[in-house]
Amino acid sequence: MSELVIKNLNVSIGDRPILKDFSLTIPKGEVHALMGPNGTGKSTLAKALSGHEDYEITSGEVLLDGENIVGMEADGISRSGLFMAFQYPSEIPGVTIANFIRAALTARLEEGQNFSAPAYYKELYQHMDELKIDRSFTSRAVNEGFSGGEKKRCEILQMAMLKPKYAVMDETDSGLDIDALRIVAEGVNRMRGPDLGVLVITHYQRLLDYIVPDKVHVMWDGRIVKTGGPELARELESRGYDWVKEELAEPVA
Repeated sequence: MSELVIKNLNVSIGDRPILKDFSLTIPKGEVHALMGPNGTGKSTLAKALSGHEDYEITSGEVLLDGENIVGMEADGISRSGLFMAFQYPSEIPGVTIANFIRAALTARLEEGQNFSAPAYYKELYQHMDELKIDRSFTSRAVNEGFSGGEKKRCEILQMAMLKPKYAVMDETDSGLDIDALRIVAEGVNRMRGPDLGVLVITHYQRLLDYIVPDKVHVMWDGRIVKTGGPELARELESRGYDWVKEELAEPVA
């Protein structure tokens, strides 16, 4: 099965439940957007999927092409084919971008496979040029001293090189000016295709003007409460989220 299936996922931080029977299926080849106001659990979902130790999955499954990744370490989740782009990418002092990506790729090689340095740098430079990242950045430590836009473009560079099966992008538009937003979106759109499924987590429509989703989901109180097409994101932009809350409060006939 070529899909990422999140099934009845319950996640807590300490004693506080955040995700409540959260379910979502993202087939390969599709881009889904997850929207909702602050505090509904969107970033908790991203952290839980990445295996963050502070987020306890109390029940449920996360099936990546049929393989349950719940309980795996973060490295194992990544090797299984799930890429995470976080709202606040971490700095890795002393590790250059070129060495970081090369190490990640080398770790994914099967026994007996070889690594071609010339081919690696050819592809790396191609993606850097497309993302308008100066080639001198290959010798800079990952995200150290980077602007917000540089950090986000660096994450898209990693994603392009690692070629994951699925990508979860947590508020990638946060802190980006319009030029950086366009460059990042173009980078994601170049990777769209039948071999990649993407979940874009965002508050705002502006990112979805560039990365047009196949489906839009609205999250409220730890679960998805509404699903539609790209027009749903535009409705949220114009009307806000109060109408969703009002619909949920209406008694069922």
